[in-house]
Amino acid sequence: MRLIPVLTAILVMAFLFVLVVERDTLRAFAAGETAQPAGNSSSTDAETTSAETNDVGDTAQASKKVRVVAIHSQARMVDSAVVLRGETEANREVQVRAETGGLVVSEPLRRGTHVDRSQELCRLEAGTRTAILAEAQARFAEAKARVPSTAATVAEAEARLEEAMINDNAARKLSEGGFASSTRVASAAASVRAAEASVQAARSGLETTQAGIESAQALVAAAQRDIERLVITAPFEGLLESDTAELGSLVQAGSLCATIIQLNPILIVGFVPETAINRVNVGALAGAQLSTGEQVRGQVTFVSRSADPLTRTFRVEVAVPNDDLRIRDGQTAEIYIASDGAEAHLIPQSALTLNDEGTLGVRMVGEGDLVEFAAIEVLRDSAEGIWIEGPPKDANIIVIGQEYVEEGVAVLPFYEEPA
Repeated sequence: MRLIPVLTAILVMAFLFVLVVERDTLRAFAAGETAQPAGNSSSTDAETTSAETNDVGDTAQASKKVRVVAIHSQARMVDSAVVLRGETEANREVQVRAETGGLVVSEPLRRGTHVDRSQELCRLEAGTRTAILAEAQARFAEAKARVPSTAATVAEAEARLEEAMINDNAARKLSEGGFASSTRVASAAASVRAAEASVQAARSGLETTQAGIESAQALVAAAQRDIERLVITAPFEGLLESDTAELGSLVQAGSLCATIIQLNPILIVGFVPETAINRVNVGALAGAQLSTGEQVRGQVTFVSRSADPLTRTFRVEVAVPNDDLRIRDGQTAEIYIASDGAEAHLIPQSALTLNDEGTLGVRMVGEGDLVEFAAIEVLRDSAEGIWIEGPPKDANIIVIGQEYVEEGVAVLPFYEEPA
């Protein structure tokens, strides 16, 4: 009875020996291969172990690289037009106001009416202004009438002065010869002084008369100017944006008569960011697409030298012909300002990123699958993506995963076709 357990133990030991020591031979036998000689088993095991080690090393090294998606991008020459959003604006707009007060006696013109330059817009009642003008003219005529008599008085005084000076000279000579008394000499000298005073008084009277003439002339001019202000005219050709003052209304100096706008040429106004302001110049060709779909062309007439303190943008004005007045004030427009061409890459906007210094750019796959960073400048955006300038002509730009890698990091790129 003890023989069976002993045999069972021997069989188990033999099976374990074959399973552990001769496992390679057993595997080859199970696979239908010829067993290797015992002398070559060690070299085969070494080669297998080495291959397995290399595979494991490559897998571990690959697992350490960050997987990203990139595109092979080649720069293309594009028209680097500056694209802005803006709106149309009247070339001129003015609020015509009264310079004097009075009652409106003219029929009003309705808004939308085309007016020519110097056309009457409002007329005010004259009132007593004509009487004031007549009085000023009468004073002016009176002052002018005084001039001959005042001038004659001056001439008479000057003649008396000349006579007194002759008498004084004769008295002095006679006195020196002993033929005239000192009393006569003193009397002649007094006559000279009296004549001189008369000349001064006559000349003062003439100056007063001249001042009166100038004063009366100024009153006449003021009265005439006040009467001229009764008619309020258009300063330039344009359209009425508001009704003129109503008939019978009382206006004061500074009251609004009408608002006039000039729409030919019309301005299309936009604001350029400071990153693109050096690409916009006065005289450059420009185009615009209005909200109605109409496309127009013009030239840049103004580029601001001072930035808006809030938006840090610069005002740009484009003058566009508007002979038929189809373009209205305040329409939304997309402006295209011509600029020099540039080589640019078309990439999805989501590919943009920032480096540690806050510079806007893209990350690329460089030599040895190491990440590189390139600062960029956005030229324009479109439905397909954005056009950028900055990376090399041929670049492998990372479009997915750029936020998870830094410059110098090894990556495992997968490339897709660019849009």
